[in-house]
Amino acid sequence: MFEFEGRDSTEYGWKVKGNAEKFRSDHGISTGSKVISLLPGSRLQEVTRMLPIFSDTMNQLQDSFPELVTAILVAPNSHVENFISETTRDWLTSVVLVPGGSPQMKYDSFSGSNVALCTSGTVAMELQLARLPCVVAYRAHLLTELFIRYKAKVSYISLPNILLDSAIIPEALFNDCTPSRLATLLRNLVLDESLRQKQMIGADKVIGLLKLPELINGSSTQLIGYTASMVAASTILFSRRT
Repeated sequence: MFEFEGRDSTEYGWKVKGNAEKFRSDHGISTGSKVISLLPGSRLQEVTRMLPIFSDTMNQLQDSFPELVTAILVAPNSHVENFISETTRDWLTSVVLVPGGSPQMKYDSFSGSNVALCTSGTVAMELQLARLPCVVAYRAHLLTELFIRYKAKVSYISLPNILLDSAIIPEALFNDCTPSRLATLLRNLVLDESLRQKQMIGADKVIGLLKLPELINGSSTQLIGYTASMVAASTILFSRRT
């Protein structure tokens, strides 16, 4: 599921393997269309909170990108699957539902996308592994937001930003997590090559922190049986120990 892009024995460049052409061909997406991957979460509570915000965000982007296609990652949870299927029937933009239980289909959709919008979580690390520029969003219950705002000791909420101690990935949190704000961040990311390149440089640095060599045997150039989310979780565990 991963390919090796190291330039020498000490510099690792791991990347999720995906087939962009297959994804776009399978879903009839033209080469001129902009594709935004949406990752609203894996739990029903967060999906019901975030997906309506994501929907309004996509509506605001239609004027900028008339052929906009949204690829929504659907967590393998029957309640989440039913909610997303019902909710997206009335969306104004073209929608492709990507089953989260199929890693290869997920990685194909990442490769076929221009940028991504995700709810904060380990998925931000998966997007780094896919080298897909993204915006991180987060809303929670009011009391939870107040607790995080006044008690948290970190400056960022997304794992890549925390690991690098830098705002490489744009974050829209709490009251700032509005459709208009998200639309602005995504529009800028799609249109500005320098912003995407900045994230790619940051992704390379994050990947350099991954403990992938500890997860493989010998000099194998592939991680067999490991998904991007497993590697992301392992990275956090290793970083806390060191």
